[in-house]
Amino acid sequence: MSDAVLPAAPSVAPPTSLARHWVAQVVLPVLFAAAVLGIWEALVRWYQVPEVILPAPSVIWRRILSAWPFLVQHSVPTAVEAALGFVIATVFGILLSVLLVYSRWAYAALYPNVVFFQLIPKIALAPLFIVWLGIGPSSRLAFSVFIAFFPVVIATLTGLNSTPPDMLRLCKALTARNWQVFLSVRFPYALPHIFSGLKIAVTFAIIGVIVGEFITAQAGLGYLVLFASSQAETPLILAAIAMLCVVGLVLYGIVAGAERIILKRYGH
Repeated sequence: MSDAVLPAAPSVAPPTSLARHWVAQVVLPVLFAAAVLGIWEALVRWYQVPEVILPAPSVIWRRILSAWPFLVQHSVPTAVEAALGFVIATVFGILLSVLLVYSRWAYAALYPNVVFFQLIPKIALAPLFIVWLGIGPSSRLAFSVFIAFFPVVIATLTGLNSTPPDMLRLCKALTARNWQVFLSVRFPYALPHIFSGLKIAVTFAIIGVIVGEFITAQAGLGYLVLFASSQAETPLILAAIAMLCVVGLVLYGIVAGAERIILKRYGH
């Protein structure tokens, strides 16, 4: 009787590795945040810190609940303008990076100027955007794009130039056109770098909107923080900052989720 060869069982990730990943990604950050909030609450109560100086987390939570519709109302314009600024910065940043990679003249003429404008303090330029574009949402949007633009350009440029030379020589030997090399080789290899820049850009886009709201807006979380500070209402200030953190986490999570999906399908 001949020995039968049994097919190998499919490999399954051990449960321990999945549990460790869950602990590292979710449990530990939550426990650390809870510990910080607990220490904060205890110290404020122990030293009887005035609420106007530093309210306890429980006070901030009650203020969030009492002002929830108000906070949501002011979160919408901030989130919309930040998301729109991020999208515009992403599109123009990637397009400019492609131009810089494929044109030496464009790289020599434009890249030093892009770096030069990045070195200028952004806060100093905010009033100029208001002078040029007025006090409406266009100035805040433009300032958000201006801040978020540079990380996208640098990350995309680095990614497009990180393609292995052997792959480029192979494409040349196969007489592939430039657009075929870009779509099939350069861009997929650049995706991890691009998403690294996008994660930075989405936070910068929010910062740009908040700075604009500090100066001109009549709505938004930045305006709410400024209004609450004029009333010395510290719990409302921290409640608005907490909502701003939520908005930032949502936008960052969307970028991170898109990264996971796209890299799984198109990445190398």
